[in-house]
Amino acid sequence: MKTLPCHRTARSWRKRQRGAVAIIVGLMLVVLVGFIGLALDGGHLYLTKTELQNGADACALAASYELTGVPTITAEAFARAEAAGQFVGNRNWVGFQGAAIDAADISVTFGTSLSSGGTWAAASAPPAAASKYVRCTITRPGIKPWFMQVLGFGDQTVSALATATLSPSQTNCGIPLGVCSKGAKTDADGYGLTKGHWVSGRFDAGDGLTGNFNWIDFTPPGGGASELANLLKGNGVCSLNIPDPVGQTGVLGNAAAMAWNTRFGLYQTGSDNVSTAPPDQTGYAYTTTNWPDGHDALGNFKLVQRPAGTPYGGADLATVADGNALTGLSLSNAYNPTTRVAQHKDGADRRLVVAPIVDCTGWETASTVPIQDWVCVLMLHPIASPHDIVTMEYLGLSNDDESPCGTSGITGASDSAGPLVPTLVQ
Repeated sequence: MKTLPCHRTARSWRKRQRGAVAIIVGLMLVVLVGFIGLALDGGHLYLTKTELQNGADACALAASYELTGVPTITAEAFARAEAAGQFVGNRNWVGFQGAAIDAADISVTFGTSLSSGGTWAAASAPPAAASKYVRCTITRPGIKPWFMQVLGFGDQTVSALATATLSPSQTNCGIPLGVCSKGAKTDADGYGLTKGHWVSGRFDAGDGLTGNFNWIDFTPPGGGASELANLLKGNGVCSLNIPDPVGQTGVLGNAAAMAWNTRFGLYQTGSDNVSTAPPDQTGYAYTTTNWPDGHDALGNFKLVQRPAGTPYGGADLATVADGNALTGLSLSNAYNPTTRVAQHKDGADRRLVVAPIVDCTGWETASTVPIQDWVCVLMLHPIASPHDIVTMEYLGLSNDDESPCGTSGITGASDSAGPLVPTLVQ
């Protein structure tokens, strides 16, 4: 029997090994490409999905803004909503922000319900008049994989969906002071009152209701002056419901008068302070003495006094007497005005407030009256005595689109009293 030399046997073994290694490396390359493809191509698709979602969200919000006719929306409003959604959606970019989303890939539809069985119709369908929901679907077809093509994967399609509607925004909480209606809600500014006009009133045990205001008891019977004081020092009533019945409290009371004045940065020694009863960002007051027009003080309040943090006295280290000279009021020297620094540091949105509007004549025959609506008012000045007449600037219904009492368009609860704002719901 012929025996092969040892060196030839080892060389043949090494050749066979090199063949096996090549097969293993080839298989590992396929696996490696798969992992790389999963990471890079998957990441590419995920990023595309995120970019499309941004576009769909923007599309739905822009489109819902046009649906202002709820509960009955016109065909023209649906057309405007579709155009607005496609326009804004098209302004979003995709593919590592390298290309605009094609308008043809943006679908805008409308529905009456979010239920799974609900139907969605395009503006041209037309949708039902009560279709308060708008849905944007954006599709990006033809996304070529970088590595997964090796494994036989073809072009990919990614889509994103968003649904929005108009919902009431949050508002400042309501204060316990009722505005007397003077007409029907169908009036231009609501209930016979005019935006920007000053309205005054008081309720005194001696002569009853005078003018356009009345102190409100939100929880009749009971509460009284102590309840008013706590609401004025705190946030007020934040569950603003219609048509809850409210009573009238009578005279304000010293404690409630002092609580009212804290919103102007005025505190008496031993009473509340900025931590227990925060002031507004300005204590600057308005009366016909320093604002002879007697109307439309909102612009000065928001654009001049609030940014400056002006105290009641009108300047830093001013006394309450300086404020009285400025306004013609007669507040007690026991009050200490906050400084400009304190107004900036501790001040909040405390004088643009929501108040109930009621039919005050109803109290002639009943102990309570229903809340008709909620309105926005500007607290103009502090009060020296519980018997003083209070003056406010009427700023319209709190759910008006441009109401200054809407808290920056932040969506509230379903029963909030703020302006309607676009809200993502899906």
